[in-house]
Amino acid sequence: MPSDATPDPYTNPLAFGQRMQIYRQRRGMSRPVLAGLLGKSPSWVKQVEAGLIQVPKLPTVLRIAELLRVRNLADLTGDQTMPIDLFVGPGHPRLAAVKQAVDAFPLAADREAPPALHLRHRLDRAWAARHEAPNHREVVGELLPSLIRDAQLAARQAGTAADRRAAQAVLSEVYSLSQFFVAYQPDAALLWRVAERGMVAAQESEDPHAIGIAAWLTAQAHRDAGHAHFDAADAVTLETLRYLEPQLPDAPDDVLAIAGALQFEAGYTAARRGEAGAAWGWWDKARKAARKLPADYYHPVTSFSRAIMGAHAVTIAVELHQGGESVRQAARADKAVIKSRPRRARHRIEEARAYQLDGQPDTALATLDKAHEAAPETIQYNGYARRIVLEETEAKQPERRRRASELAVKLGLLAA
Repeated sequence: MPSDATPDPYTNPLAFGQRMQIYRQRRGMSRPVLAGLLGKSPSWVKQVEAGLIQVPKLPTVLRIAELLRVRNLADLTGDQTMPIDLFVGPGHPRLAAVKQAVDAFPLAADREAPPALHLRHRLDRAWAARHEAPNHREVVGELLPSLIRDAQLAARQAGTAADRRAAQAVLSEVYSLSQFFVAYQPDAALLWRVAERGMVAAQESEDPHAIGIAAWLTAQAHRDAGHAHFDAADAVTLETLRYLEPQLPDAPDDVLAIAGALQFEAGYTAARRGEAGAAWGWWDKARKAARKLPADYYHPVTSFSRAIMGAHAVTIAVELHQGGESVRQAARADKAVIKSRPRRARHRIEEARAYQLDGQPDTALATLDKAHEAAPETIQYNGYARRIVLEETEAKQPERRRRASELAVKLGLLAA
């Protein structure tokens, strides 16, 4: 192995500081940047990495893990007695059945496929159930196996070119629904398999709306994979926007909405990069797109709407680590009604991140309680929420520590 090869952080014995330096370098982040995000000096980061000062306390360790996108806390600390996966939730009991349906893809057909219109109605009901149910993963996980098998069968049995395109559009959207279920569960290979099949089916459908949805989810998968995949996320997003742009003047609301959702995704990725001007610029484009939609319109997949733009502003500010601005945006966004339970819970989590950034941990915990009330399965699978809760279980104030511990039990992070 070359002498300048990056060490493996799993190799023992490596001190905390060495592991932190390895992950920082793999992320492509300089000491001054990490120090600024932590509210520390570059010399402090250097001393921690060199082992000249003691390992930081748990709240700071959790913050470092979030910034460096270390998925399992044990990988950063080296302590295998605390294998806490910060960005992946627990495996859902229905994950195996969904995986089996995706992986099977049988070639022989022993029955006739349901009509595409029938599948469309079932799919629409599944999306509605996802938005309305607090236990949305359970509901969607129960519906998906038969929906996947029937949509695959319909795509194979379609007779005419028009029927094939219609069936592929439905199949693509079924894979999109599957990606919502699989996301943040411990099977990254399945997530990518679903995302790629969804994109292929969308392209086969030649349906702008299906292509937009598949691209929107693929871009998210790239971005969530870490800093090294941000360029891929941008490539998918921007290429799809170029494809959609000529069609927008006469496009129906669903295509206008998916274009707006993609514009926000470009801003989200820019915010993750720390590019404030580009992030807010894309958000403004998305806001203008939302204004072209009817006041009560709500996209059934992305939740894109006029009402969602306030929540999107909170996300941009939080990703840019603008504490005061994120709290101001949260106050404005709270006036809008978000219809989807999981999307409302996700917004509450983003608000909690804003309050945490602004030094208001008690308000952050209260906001996470609201997220749990809206959709328990959303907060259970969200890495940021898990990080805040774990951090506050170490708080000095007894009442805050108690509240955080109670929420940690609800999320399965601590034993009852």
